[in-house]
Amino acid sequence: MHTSFADQLAGLDLAGFSIGPAPVSTSDFPVREAVVQTLEAVWSDLFAMVSGTALEADAEDLGWAFVNIFHRSAERKSTAVDRATDEVRALIATADGSEVHTHELETQVERAQCAESAMLALEEMREVAAALYLNEFGSSWKPVSSSRFNHSVMLTSALVEGRDFLRARAEAKRRAAVPEGTPVVFAGGRTRHATEDDALTFGNNVWATLDKVRDRVPDMVLIHGGDTKGVDRLASSWAERRGIPQVTFSLDMRLGTRAGFKRNERMLSLDPRYVIAFPGNGVLERLVIEAKTRRITVVDRRGPLGTNPKSTSAGAD
Repeated sequence: MHTSFADQLAGLDLAGFSIGPAPVSTSDFPVREAVVQTLEAVWSDLFAMVSGTALEADAEDLGWAFVNIFHRSAERKSTAVDRATDEVRALIATADGSEVHTHELETQVERAQCAESAMLALEEMREVAAALYLNEFGSSWKPVSSSRFNHSVMLTSALVEGRDFLRARAEAKRRAAVPEGTPVVFAGGRTRHATEDDALTFGNNVWATLDKVRDRVPDMVLIHGGDTKGVDRLASSWAERRGIPQVTFSLDMRLGTRAGFKRNERMLSLDPRYVIAFPGNGVLERLVIEAKTRRITVVDRRGPLGTNPKSTSAGAD
């Protein structure tokens, strides 16, 4: 992999900085098969232990915490990468061509590479654990106060030295935070259903609607509010099952009653291809009105059990 960058690096002025291979490779970390087998075994034993006991009611909390172990570890490694990257930036800015300075620069780049490789390995473990959580509880795992980035497809920053390392690191972070694709906004509120059959019908309508939109927008990025107790939870689970990237816009509670409207503005500022609307409150109604004003196509499913209200009215007539 180092060789593939030789031509790009040959023309860079790195003040005598020698280019070498990354200090670690994927073979230095647990292989995916071992990760999957081990975590599946631990997960199975954990829930077998609490099944039938008073702790069974807390099973989902335990599962969430299990995934969070790997998420927090990956975050700490990401912070270490950021610190090392700052050191690399400072050393490049003060480059004097001396052997001592070059050695310091090489050392800091190696530290950043090692930390990022470890971050990628821990993120892979988190994704395996998150898949177990999804299968067990039927909902997508989401951290409490941070984003769930996955840098696994962005490996260049772990393979490049010097200035290229800094550029690749910045690009990797940007791409992880802003997935490439066509935004599709999904919105809906918290609903109650009279029977389990009604709830199942509603959930099936949510998934069927999202499948139809994905057929029209293969590169869709799902944009939603991230409410873990509302219809957003169904949409998030659908996205994870289908491998669709998703971006959540949580409410900024500091804005008080304006929080929902401000979130609408932020989501619509992405210029989405569609707005998918399920039953909700007045803030959602305002989102639909504003989307139509901007000539954004609205997929309206605000009828009973997540149906098209126009077809419902036509049937009543």
